[in-house]
Amino acid sequence: MNIRRADQIADTLEQLVFSGDFQDGERLDELKLAEQFHVSRTPIREALQVLVTSGMAEQIPRRGVFIRQPGPVELMEMFETMAEIEAVCGRLAATRMTDQDLVSLSEANDRCQQAIEDTNHDQYYLENETFHQIIYKGAANSYLEKQALQLQSRLRAYRRIQLRFRGRLNQSMNEHSQILKSLKEGDAEKAAEVLRNHVAVQGEKFHQLIASLNR
Repeated sequence: MNIRRADQIADTLEQLVFSGDFQDGERLDELKLAEQFHVSRTPIREALQVLVTSGMAEQIPRRGVFIRQPGPVELMEMFETMAEIEAVCGRLAATRMTDQDLVSLSEANDRCQQAIEDTNHDQYYLENETFHQIIYKGAANSYLEKQALQLQSRLRAYRRIQLRFRGRLNQSMNEHSQILKSLKEGDAEKAAEVLRNHVAVQGEKFHQLIASLNR
């Protein structure tokens, strides 16, 4: 129960960072947060660890946990790296995924579509994460999968916020259809290309993301 509550608190803290309630470098006070969320310090401590694991915060020994926001250049570099990692996963998965993997991927995609119909952004993001994780696993390279999961976790908050841009959910679903089609057809180069473009946040999308964070 504490873990689930901790995840909810971590999500709320992410949103507070984006809305400007917490600034880069600000210390997160366990006691104050426990009072704010009307909980004991245990779920707060767990929530802060979620933020540290995702890279949204940094733990400094004997000093506490501090908000850590990447600058625009670092954020762009992380998205660039993520796009290339996803492309490699797609290229390998196109020839290595099992029939059951493809069934699971299709089912995850159906759940993404249902989340859109329910206008549930958070549910869409969770199903979208699962969709991508099936591809990482389907690449059948455990080291690559570990790197992909680590960076996916690091970028979680930023990928989630950009899904709220107008029209992005439907665009994302169209891209999913292309990804699914290329993987089913075993077209490695096409799978790599569509995944790279799907994850890359560049041009206008990147300006929107930075503007959202600055607000």
